[in-house]
Amino acid sequence: MLRNKVKFGAVALAPVALGAVGFTSAGIAAGSYAASMMSAAAVANGGGVLAGGMVAVLQSAGAAGLSGAATAAVGGVGAAAGAGLKLLAGVIRK
Repeated sequence: MLRNKVKFGAVALAPVALGAVGFTSAGIAAGSYAASMMSAAAVANGGGVLAGGMVAVLQSAGAAGLSGAATAAVGGVGAAAGAGLKLLAGVIRK
């Protein structure tokens, strides 16, 4: 049950999280964490950001919302995080 709630929360909050780090519908926000990621990616790739790379995918999701594959990925990460938190809570209680 907790896993489903975490999964739903992760999917529902993904657009908010993307905007908070700077991947917005208007592009990457200047001075944001996303701008730092883009700069690092450009330096690593000789001046350009790779199409299909992490920065490009996150910006696409920030600009247009999440695709079905991205929603599934975020949901999977949320489920894994929920399972990890459940395991951690069990260890702490002991």
